[in-house]
Amino acid sequence: MPRPPYIADLREHIGTRLLWLPGATAYVLRENGGVTELLLVRRSDNGHWTPICGMTDPGEEPDITAVREALEEARVHVEVERLVSVQALAVTTYPNGDQVQYLDHAFRCRWVSGEATVGDDESTEVGWFAVDDLPELNDRFRRHLRLVLEPPAGVAFGRQERSA
Repeated sequence: MPRPPYIADLREHIGTRLLWLPGATAYVLRENGGVTELLLVRRSDNGHWTPICGMTDPGEEPDITAVREALEEARVHVEVERLVSVQALAVTTYPNGDQVQYLDHAFRCRWVSGEATVGDDESTEVGWFAVDDLPELNDRFRRHLRLVLEPPAGVAFGRQERSA
């Protein structure tokens, strides 16, 4: 994934040491012929299907990140409906040795417009999937999707299922 200029600048000073970064995950839903569908992208770095994810730019609100990333990654316009989870993710070490830890903000989003297509080099495919017939997703994405599909009931903090 391309490295934003401010991250490249930081890396010049701190090398590969751990960076704490805010991020956002957009669970984009639409109704299609009475079927609820979820928008997923296939990551170019590991081939896994995921919701839309991205780093929050300096000074950017996480909900704006979700909207921006949906447009950049899948060429769709979305509206954030609600926050469903805030969680510190495990430390990630990239192949070049860079270490990051993300504070992820997961949002339920509604598709507004746009034909879903690959928008950048971070993914190789984009697709809509019926929520009851999804490709393999990791545990975090499955857990968040359950929260996304439930009626609003607060925000899950950390690895808790629900916190009022």
